[in-house]
Amino acid sequence: MPRVAVDVLLKREILDPQGRAVERALPGLGYDGVSEVRVGKHLELEVDAEGDELADRVRRMCADFLTNPVIESYTWRVIGDDERADA
Repeated sequence: MPRVAVDVLLKREILDPQGRAVERALPGLGYDGVSEVRVGKHLELEVDAEGDELADRVRRMCADFLTNPVIESYTWRVIGDDERADA
């Protein structure tokens, strides 16, 4: 069963207060030269589907439940065990 990673960020035209807070904090922690920080969410799920059906199911879940399409954009991809964020 394919494991899917979904990355969700606020759209560029939407103010990202968390990203801004992180960006402002980094120089004080010794991390200079960082800009355009955006904070989002990362989801991983296994979906019992393949090919076009998998793509359709992921798109529908993202549009209907996992994201707010008015203010957020997302990308998704199939990942292997070595790409799991909890590995």
